[in-house]
Amino acid sequence: MAEEVWMLQTKKADFKQIGARFRIDPVTARIIRNRGIEGEAAIDRYLNGTLDDLYDPMLLKDMERAVSILCEAVDTGKKIRIVGDYDIDGVCSTYILLQAFERLGSDVDFEIPDRIKDGYGINESIIEQAHADGVEVILTCDNGISAFHQVELAKKYGMTVVITDHHEVPLDGEKEKIPPADAVIDPKQADCPYPFPEICGAVVAYKLVQVLYARRGVPQMEWLDLLEFAAIATVGDVMKLQDENRIVVKEGLRRAAQTKSVGLRKLVEKNNLDITALSAYHIGFVIGPCLNAGGRLQTAKLALRLLLCEDEQLADELAQELKDLNDQRKDMTADGLVQAAEQVEAKYMDDKVLVVFLPDCHESLAGIIAGRLREKYHKPSFVLTRAEDGVKGSGRSIEGYHMFEALVEVKGLLSKFGGHPMAAGFSLEEANIEEFRRRLNENAKERLTEDDFIPRVWIDVPM
Repeated sequence: MAEEVWMLQTKKADFKQIGARFRIDPVTARIIRNRGIEGEAAIDRYLNGTLDDLYDPMLLKDMERAVSILCEAVDTGKKIRIVGDYDIDGVCSTYILLQAFERLGSDVDFEIPDRIKDGYGINESIIEQAHADGVEVILTCDNGISAFHQVELAKKYGMTVVITDHHEVPLDGEKEKIPPADAVIDPKQADCPYPFPEICGAVVAYKLVQVLYARRGVPQMEWLDLLEFAAIATVGDVMKLQDENRIVVKEGLRRAAQTKSVGLRKLVEKNNLDITALSAYHIGFVIGPCLNAGGRLQTAKLALRLLLCEDEQLADELAQELKDLNDQRKDMTADGLVQAAEQVEAKYMDDKVLVVFLPDCHESLAGIIAGRLREKYHKPSFVLTRAEDGVKGSGRSIEGYHMFEALVEVKGLLSKFGGHPMAAGFSLEEANIEEFRRRLNENAKERLTEDDFIPRVWIDVPM
């Protein structure tokens, strides 16, 4: 293992003056500047922002169109299906929308894809099922921006589709390829005027509910009762705790102390936490992993059932089940990491890119194990596991290695793949594993130098 190098942040400002102006320690002023926060207004918002400082949801492109469509669907009794996703952001988004549409008296239900059977996001079988069930309006949350063909299919069946998402918009050459839905709310669209695109799917859903409630005369108090779920999703989906996100999380954690959700209270209790003193750490490392464990090892519907549950006894049982699943997930992850490290140290220590095949590993854990391998060896790491149709893999990267581009270079070996610079997922034939490893390492010779394998730790203030 390379020795880590400590790097000192050297951003400049008059820290004494900022400290005096905002009555904070100059060290805190320096840390705020290191996070890219500059100017009195931005610093004030960072330190003292309130819910009044949240951006106007009408700035989200297509918000007006989405609200008109959905209000009309509610008024005419159309059957609405919310399609979420299996992680914490997807579960919280689905919960927020479901609560809202039930409050508005809609004919509404939900679907969450199965991680292993369906994969990420809305797929053709979910559309077919909705058609068979007589669904007239599909409303996605935390997914849908890349579901071009699936939306085409829904439109062919005469369904209305509203997408709410926060993921990057796929490109067709230079141009954005946006699904042909009736309304698409996603702050990452190039022509969306929303000032802070780094919000999670649940915050997008929360903004939609804000406008729906205002149009329908539902007291603002009831909208605020959902805030803690937008906060939990923001932390759980690892959004930057800056700008609007910081306010959502700060206020949401405060409101969690009075949450009306029996399920959330029980989950906090099972983990021996104090609901009046929840921090972002507790959400990220205790509560969040429990809510994610259902989607990893069984079904994300378990986490949603817990949040929706109003019966003390049942909520207690569901919370215990999720905690047990998370404990099981931790043990399985630890075992997988031991096996992966043994493989690396026996055979692949000289490789620049680690490719480890763990045939019996649960495929939902491959990404976590890849992340741990990357931390241990500070090298780009891929963990592959047997799946129903061949082999599935998940990768986690280091700063100097653009993982998605690396997969593009070997796409002939892959049956499908997707991702971004720091993480990726893919499928391939088992027979192609060795060639996959060989070519990734061959291509990395030019791309990665010894310098890239030295972990850099950024230090805010020497003390």
